[in-house]
Amino acid sequence: MKITLKKSIVNTPSTVSITGSKSESNRLLLLQALYPEIKIENLSNSDDSQLMQKAFSENSHLVDIHHAGTAMRFLTAYFSIKENSEVILTGSSRMQERPIKILVDALKFLGAEIEYVENEGYPPIKITGKKLTKTKATLKANVSSQYISALLLIASKLENGLELTLDGEITSIPYINMTLGLLNQIGIKTSFEKNTIRVYPFNGNLKSKILHVESDWSSASYFYSIVALSEIGTEITLSHYKADSLQGDSVLAEIYISFGVQSTFSENKVKLKKVSHNFSNFTYNLIKAPDIAQTIVVTCFALGIECYLTGLHTLKIKETDRLYALKTEIEKLGGIVEITDHSLHLMASTVIKEYVSITTYNDHRMAMAFAPLALKVPIIIEDSQVVSKSYPDYWNDLESIGFKIEK
Repeated sequence: MKITLKKSIVNTPSTVSITGSKSESNRLLLLQALYPEIKIENLSNSDDSQLMQKAFSENSHLVDIHHAGTAMRFLTAYFSIKENSEVILTGSSRMQERPIKILVDALKFLGAEIEYVENEGYPPIKITGKKLTKTKATLKANVSSQYISALLLIASKLENGLELTLDGEITSIPYINMTLGLLNQIGIKTSFEKNTIRVYPFNGNLKSKILHVESDWSSASYFYSIVALSEIGTEITLSHYKADSLQGDSVLAEIYISFGVQSTFSENKVKLKKVSHNFSNFTYNLIKAPDIAQTIVVTCFALGIECYLTGLHTLKIKETDRLYALKTEIEKLGGIVEITDHSLHLMASTVIKEYVSITTYNDHRMAMAFAPLALKVPIIIEDSQVVSKSYPDYWNDLESIGFKIEK
C-alpha cells in the first residue's frame, strides 16, 4: 500500500512505547526452544519474531521464513541439532538470493547433515537433525554476526560445547556480545578472548527463567532522526531503554549528539531532546552498527550536511542491496551519493524535492528511514506495510506524535 506523508510538525513533548528488540527476541526464542523453562517478557511483535515462534511451534516438514534473514540463520543451526527431524528451510525469492554457505559449511564441519535443494550456497536447504560431536570450528571474522550467533546459541547443547575461532578482524562485536550476554543471563558459561569464543556445555539449572527484552534500538533510530530534523526544544520519550544496552545500535545516543540530539536516561526510558542546530560534516565507521546507516544518511541529507560512512560491506546482502537503494532514492530527492562495496559518501545538499515516491525494495528500513523527511517536505512511501517485518506499529506511532499520513 502506498501512503503519502504530508509536511508535518512533531507534537512536543511526545511519548512512544516500542516493543522488544527483534535481535534480542529472536535469540531468546531460540534459547527458549532449547530450554523451554524460559519465559520472555516484552517480546518483539515483528514479523521476524512471529515467524520464529511459528517455526518452533509447528511440527512441519516445510518451514518458510519469508524475508526473515535472522530466522534463516538461527533456524539453520537449530534444526541441525534437533535429532530425528527432517526439515526443508526456505524463504522468499530474495531470501533465496542471500548466501547461507558460510554457516552451512561450519555446521557440516561440526557434523551436521545439510543439503542444498536448488542452488549451491543458497536456500532452500534440507536439514536432517542429528547429534553434533565435534567441538571446534572456524569462521571468517568479517562475516555477518548472525552466522556467528547462530553457532553460539546452539553451542551449550553440544556434548562438549564449542570453541569458535574468528579468522581476521572482527566486525560485529556488539552483536556477538549481545548473544554471549543473553547466554550468561541464563547461566551458560562463555569466554571471548582475542579471536576465540568458547561456549561451555550446559545441563544444569537455569540462573534466570524470566527474561525481559529491551526495546529495539534500531526502531529508536527513526525517532532520533525525527528529533534531529525538528525545532530546538522538541522532546520525544521512548520507553524500555537503558544506557548499558546489549544492542550495538545503542551507539545512536552518541552519534546523534552530532545532530543536536541529547539523550537522557531514567526509569528505563530515554528522553530525546533537540538542543542545537550547529552541524558539521559527519564521518563515521559503522562496522559495529551497519543497520542504522539508512537512518543516518537520510538525517544528514535532510540537514544539508556532507556524510561519509564506512564499514558497510554487509549492507549489500540484506533485504536488498541497501547501498544501491540509498543512492537511488536520495538521488531521486535531489541528492548526490557515491558508493563502494563498503562505503557511502553523501554530498551536502540544500534541495529536497517534494512528493517523491520512495521505493522500499521489500526492505522495512528503507520505508522507516525516509519517513522523517516529512518534517521537511511531503513524501510518498511505496509498499508501506513492509514495516511489519520489524515494527508493525510504526505508522500509528508516527501519527500519534503529529505526522499527517494519507492512506
